[in-house]
Amino acid sequence: MSSVAIVGGGITGLTAAFRLRQKGIAVTLYEASGRPGGVIQTIRHNGYLAEFGPNTLLETSPKITALIRDLGLDKQRLYSDGRAEKRFIVRRKRPVQLPGSPVGFFTTPLFSLRAKLALLREPFIPPAPPDREENLAEFVLRRMGREFLDYAINPFVAGVYAGDPARLSVKHAFPKLHALEQKYGSLIKGQFLGARERKRRPEVSKQNAPKLSFPEGLETLTETLRARLGAAMRLNSAVTRLQRTAAGWLVVARTDGQELASEHRAVLLAAPAHKLAELAIHDNCPISLALLGQVRYPPVASVVLGFRREEVAHPCNGFGLLIPQVEGFKILGTIFSSALFPHRAPAGHVTLTSYVGGTRAPELALLRGDQLVDLTVSDLQVLLGVRGKPTFTHHVVFPKAIPQYEVGYGRFKGFMTEVESKAAGLFFAGHYRDGVSLGDSICSGHDVAGRIERFLSEGGAKVQGEAVLAQS
Repeated sequence: MSSVAIVGGGITGLTAAFRLRQKGIAVTLYEASGRPGGVIQTIRHNGYLAEFGPNTLLETSPKITALIRDLGLDKQRLYSDGRAEKRFIVRRKRPVQLPGSPVGFFTTPLFSLRAKLALLREPFIPPAPPDREENLAEFVLRRMGREFLDYAINPFVAGVYAGDPARLSVKHAFPKLHALEQKYGSLIKGQFLGARERKRRPEVSKQNAPKLSFPEGLETLTETLRARLGAAMRLNSAVTRLQRTAAGWLVVARTDGQELASEHRAVLLAAPAHKLAELAIHDNCPISLALLGQVRYPPVASVVLGFRREEVAHPCNGFGLLIPQVEGFKILGTIFSSALFPHRAPAGHVTLTSYVGGTRAPELALLRGDQLVDLTVSDLQVLLGVRGKPTFTHHVVFPKAIPQYEVGYGRFKGFMTEVESKAAGLFFAGHYRDGVSLGDSICSGHDVAGRIERFLSEGGAKVQGEAVLAQS
């Protein structure tokens, strides 16, 4: 028996299932809800296109490019408009374009002259001890100062994690930043001295990676994966228990009110960490995943609004804007969705996607839909000069949205590594382990498929343990 059970039908589980089937390995994907794709979902209504979750996929790795190619989606791939690369940060209640060059940095009104001059001392600040785990706020204050924390890092973290720099771990949430300081002793030195090394890597930084989608939105990707998997996917099937057997693992799932059991050689746990915490696992000794229930997932609401073009004063000629907490607005930021890709709004209209809640204000994400729309419109009136009522509204709330890689997150990663090494044939992958972006999750699914293939072909805990330790 060499079949694999995959628990969780988000993008990580879908990618892993597809790659395993390509390798000739039988899979069964168990998804508790009635649809695959997790937060990736797209709707189109009256000429507007709204994304529930992410709006773009960053092509940071050849693994992402290969997945699109292997799914036959090359011709549907849609890159963002080159004119929409500009990003804005709010300062003094107004969007200010983020500088894109060293010259632009020294002329931008986004930072004061004092903050710019203070940055000149950054190459001479010694790195933190390797065994010290700093939160991001401590790291930035030590190396760059308060103004950069407030007007660069704080809004950036709100856009990526919907998180708090004072909680997020540099080592775990931003490992490349941590590695840059440890290797070169300075972020500025690392940018210059590490340029040649970065060019040799097949990966592209998230800052420079092409942004893509599809004419009918990102759900094209997950729906194509769903079609390729066919009968291998079991929807409305919540896995409740795993039981070690002589040949592998017995997977018990509740489907249509009945419990059904199937045997598999290996199991991939690709559901969110808070869901895995509820899973009962029976090995020689029971394995509790309750620790994963401590991973923080703040709520986030996505609010998509359409307006007539003439009723928005700002040209919206960029990717979008991020809002520092010190500016006092309720929304975290706004993506200029209709500037990124064509046909996201009817002719003469614009689509704006805003986010509310996160660690900054979790209570706001849980407001009623009309309240979410009202507070978003109120902020956009000040920020973008919006007038009139929206011609389109759509909102969705994710009560547990993005895992927070906070200080001490290593205990979760260490725990998963330990479970994998002891429970042969059990694997963890997904946004709670390998990074929170859409691209990170695709790469996680690709990589774990390779680990599972090696486990099945070579057979044994030794192979799995070595693979896990090598990546940790």
